[in-house]
This record gives sequence, structure tokens and C-alpha cells, in this order.
Amino acid sequence: MNKNDFDNTCADGAEEHVSERFALAAGRTAEIAVKPEVAEQFADYFKVMACFLVHLSDIYRKGAKGELESRSLEECERTDALLYADLLPEAYESSYANPVYAVKVLGEEYGQYLSMLTAHLKKKAPEAFGGEILPLTAAMELFVQIYNSFEAAREDGGPDRKEIEQDIYWYFHDYSEIFYESRLRKLIDPDECFQTDIVMHADLENPAYLYRYGMPVGANERKMAAFLNELAEEEIQAMADTFTEGYRAGFVVTGKDLSKKKTVQIRYPVGFERMVRAIVRNFDKMNLKPTMAASVVPVNRQYDYDHKEDRALFLDKAYVERCLEVERTYLEAEKTMAAGLAGSAVVQVFGEEPFFPEARAEAPGYSEKQRQICVYETSAESRMISHYTKRDERSCTIIAYPIPAIGPQFREIFAETVKVNTLDSGAFVRIQQKMTDVLDQADRVHITGKGDNHTDLLVKIKRPADPLRETAFENCVADVNIPAGEVFTSPVLAGTEGKLHVRQVYLNGLCFRELKITFKDGMITDYSCANFKTEEENRRYIRDHVLMHHDTLPMGEFAIGTNTTAYRMARDYRIADKLPILIAEKTGPHFAVGDTCYSHEEDNLSRNPDGKVLVAKENEVSALRKCDEEKAYYNCHTDITIPYDELDQITVIREDGTSVAIIADGFFVLPGTEELNGPLLA
Repeated sequence: MNKNDFDNTCADGAEEHVSERFALAAGRTAEIAVKPEVAEQFADYFKVMACFLVHLSDIYRKGAKGELESRSLEECERTDALLYADLLPEAYESSYANPVYAVKVLGEEYGQYLSMLTAHLKKKAPEAFGGEILPLTAAMELFVQIYNSFEAAREDGGPDRKEIEQDIYWYFHDYSEIFYESRLRKLIDPDECFQTDIVMHADLENPAYLYRYGMPVGANERKMAAFLNELAEEEIQAMADTFTEGYRAGFVVTGKDLSKKKTVQIRYPVGFERMVRAIVRNFDKMNLKPTMAASVVPVNRQYDYDHKEDRALFLDKAYVERCLEVERTYLEAEKTMAAGLAGSAVVQVFGEEPFFPEARAEAPGYSEKQRQICVYETSAESRMISHYTKRDERSCTIIAYPIPAIGPQFREIFAETVKVNTLDSGAFVRIQQKMTDVLDQADRVHITGKGDNHTDLLVKIKRPADPLRETAFENCVADVNIPAGEVFTSPVLAGTEGKLHVRQVYLNGLCFRELKITFKDGMITDYSCANFKTEEENRRYIRDHVLMHHDTLPMGEFAIGTNTTAYRMARDYRIADKLPILIAEKTGPHFAVGDTCYSHEEDNLSRNPDGKVLVAKENEVSALRKCDEEKAYYNCHTDITIPYDELDQITVIREDGTSVAIIADGFFVLPGTEELNGPLLA
């Protein structure tokens, strides 16, 4: 198949032909669903996937007629099961979405590709519900094209695999304009999101609305929506106010002008629509229109893990350059709208059981060359989007709530989380000021673990030249990151060294056991964990999900969390392993690997509540932005927290060798901070 066989309708202005193409592709998939004419080994696969596409075609047609909103709950549940039942853990072992099963049944030559195709087609369901005819049509045409290859080679058992590789490669290459423009539109254009209509106009008392997104709806989404519907309007409004006030305060604290902005991206979990509706109304008072990015609790984390590197089957530098050019062209054409983006306002959830992935040889995996391409792509894309959306003018806020999966004490934990999210910021400002006053005297800070925690770190601190007017540590309260409770700095890399050890930690959605990271002059020199049987598997796990494919990363942040109330909540309800990093980072000292907290904003003036100017906003790596921006940023930032019960001491060491303890034996001992021990001792 030649790449020109894929007709990019947006590029050539032939949008009027999309409906005709859709009808042809839908008709062909319906024929395949009845009787696939391929070798017996592949017949069931094509029948199953053709039936799936028939369902998507029906969904699109119903949406075009305005019939999706009137479906009964029972019909919604049936459709959801037809689309996603094979991804549930109990069915996944015999699903073509499972690369292990696909390779076993379809063979090593085709299994990976057809399993990847299955996962890609699953992603078309939300687009069908959203009325996006072009990406749905293109995906059906790809399926038909691949089917035709198998049909033509029926007597030979199957086509040349290179033919399938080429079909897939040119599909992603030629339709990159559709995929990437669509993604960017949903980020910056408030008129391009059907999810806003769901939030603002759906009958939230009728759980059928949950199925309008086209994403798999589980017990968490249903129970969360029902729970929020029980709350008084005053409670919902208070939650929304905490969130949007944190967002507004983020602009004030960083000295940015919110009045220049037009849009805000709201990221939220399905089931939280009642709260999000109040959030939208609050933002409307700030003259901000929303773009939406809804998500659901994954129905099967192993499925997501199996397909995280599907692009390995077609990724090369030429493809990435094509995608970057598409993004650049779109953003240049819409640069005024892009500049109006104020940033993201994110509602997170927590409460799932920790996920321990299984590494599967059948799942696609990046080669070393492809990992480097991914690093290049992430860096180039980040710089581009930062430029057009004016990152130095943006802010954000994040808040988290538990979901019913957290257990039978969900209601109590939810109420306690609301309490944690609304603690008195003034008290934290006062207590944390005592800490920053002492930390600003530090030449370095010594952090040690106790018991089975073998942390032993020396963190080099930038000394303020004028301690009366400058500070190295930010006194952080509840604005950008809710809840309140940390002081943090960007360490000096030279002289920062030692071992960081956490017995179990949840990072970027994955659980790490016995995570150990060694630093020399602030850079990672070694790392290990105990998740898998072999050292090679463990190192790759860390490199892919903590180092983000980089050979090394700097220590971008050193912080001391002070929210002992959150720590107490985690201990009382035994949910420490389920807390999101947003809350977990406030429950002990934490160390971020990657960029600093001030990435791309080092030159903006920032002040603490006492008026002192923050001077530790860069390190030796980010300082390279002045001569080579590409070398200055890694485009990742992962916080790793040591809980108080694994912590021995945090000691400030002055340049003259004298020292003062902030924490000893896991308790705050610095005068003026002792009240933080209340929740630890209760």
C-alpha cells in the first residue's frame, strides 16, 4: 500500500466526501462482521473487531440524530459492555487486546500488530460519541485495508508482515494532521469540546449521562456521581471555591496577570460533574471559558501497561518530525487563541489498589534509538507549546479526592480529605516561616532514614546573598498545589550526593518496591528497585517510568512536607500506599528528579508571604537555558517522598560546621514547629 492511498481530507479540503467514505467503510465492516473471508486462524479476530466497529458506526449515527441523550440506563450499560467487556481483568486473558493472547492465537508475525490495532480502535469510541466522523472513518478504513490484505493472502495463510507494517506506518503518518490538530484544539478551543455540554446541561440525577463520554464506566464513576448528588449544594460550592480560589491565588503569588487570559483547561474524573459544573461557573466569573479533559478510572491497569509503548511498531524520526510540524503549523495559525490559555485546573482521584505490572515480552517495547526519539519529541513539543501558550504567563492548580474503591470507609476518608484540603493556610505560613529562616542559613541539609530505610543524603543549598530580602526556600500554601504544607527549593547540584531510599512508593501511577537512587553532584548515577526478578527488568522499569528514558536526571527539588494531618489520615485509614503524590509529598521530605519546580519560569520574580524574593529557582542544568534551551530541561518532574515513620533526621549544616535539627527521630524539633507533631502523636 502506498502512503498516498490515505487521503487527508482536512488537507485537501474534501470534507464533503467524509460522509460518503464513512458509509462505504461502515458498510464494508458490516460485511466482514457477517463472514470474514480470511484464513481460519484470523477469522474470529476480524469478526470480533468488525462487530466492534459496527457498534461504533451505530453510535455515531445515533449521535448525529440526537438520540444518544435519550437512551435508557439499561441501553447505555449494554453498549458499554459491548465496547469494553473484553478489557475487564476477568476477560482480558482471552482478549485480542491482550498482546500475549494475540501472539498466541494470531502468531508472532501478526499478533503484536493486530493487538495494537485493537487498542487503537478502542480509542475511537469516545470520538464516535463526540461526533468526530473523520478519525472514526480513517480508523475503519485502516481496518478494512488490513483485512483486505489478509483476504487477498487467504490461500497463503496471511500477507507479508511488511505490508501490514507499511499500512500502519502511513496511517499514523498521514493522519497525524487530524490526530494532533484535534488534540491541540481540545486544549485551547472552548468551542471544540462536547464534554462541556455534558457537564453543563446533562441531567446529573440520571446516571445514564455518565455513558455519554464513550469511555468505560465502572463502579467508581457510578458511585462517585451518586455520592456527590447526596451532598448539599453548599458543600459542592465550597469544594469548587477551594479549587478555583487556589487557581486564582496561583496567579497572584507568581505575579501573573489572569485578566489577560481567556480559557482554562479543566481536567476531571467522570462522576465529578456536579462539582465541575460549579467550577465552570466560578471560572466564568473570572471571564475564563473551559476546555475539558475527562477521564475514567482504568478498567484494567495491565491493559494500559501492555500498550504504553505501542508506538514502537511504527515510531521513527521522520514520523516525529511530521507530527511536530503539524503542531507548529496549527499553533502558528491559532497563536492568539493559544496565548489565551491560562493553564490547567486538575481534579485528581485516588484510592485504587497499588498496581504491580507484569512485564510481558509480547507487548511492544521501544528500542534504545526510539527512546532517544521520544526524549527528543517530548522536549521539542514542550518548548513549542510553552512558546505559543506563553508558559511564563500561565499557572495551574491541582486537588485530589478519594474514590469509592478506597474501601468501606470511603465517606469518612472523603470528609477527612476535604478537611485536609481546607486547612488554615495562615498557620502553615507562620510555622513554615520558622523553617525557612533556619534553612536559609544552610550550606547543606543532611537527611537520614531510620530502621530499614537507608536514606543518607546531603543536599547543597544556595545561600541568599541578602538574607533580609532574599530566601532560598518557598513557603508553600494552598494555591497551585492543594493541600497546603511544604517548603521547597531547587538544590545546588554540585555537592548534592548520597542515597535516597523508599521502601514502597507510588510514582506516575505505578508502585515501586525498595526504590534506591544514588546521586553524585546532584545527578543520578545509579538506581534499583525490587519489583521484578532480574536487575535488568528493575532498571528498565525505573528508566522508563522515573527517568523517562533519560540516562540520568538531576535532583530538581528538595522539600520538607509539613502536612502532618494528611499523614495522620493516611495512617489512621491505612491508605498511605494509595495517596496521590499531590498529598503524599506533603507528608514527609521529598525529592524531585527532573526539572525544577520553576521550569521555564526561572526569571520571573517570586516572593514568599514575608516579601522575600526567591533566589534558588535554577540549578546548573536549567541555567543552560541562556545558551542552549534544549539541554536545560528534561520535561519531567517526579516527586519521591520519605514518610515520617521511615525518617530519622533532617539537619541544617551551616558553612562553619554548626548544625540545627529540624526533624529528629521523625518529629519536628525546631522551636516554633512543634505543633506539627500533634497529628503524629495522636
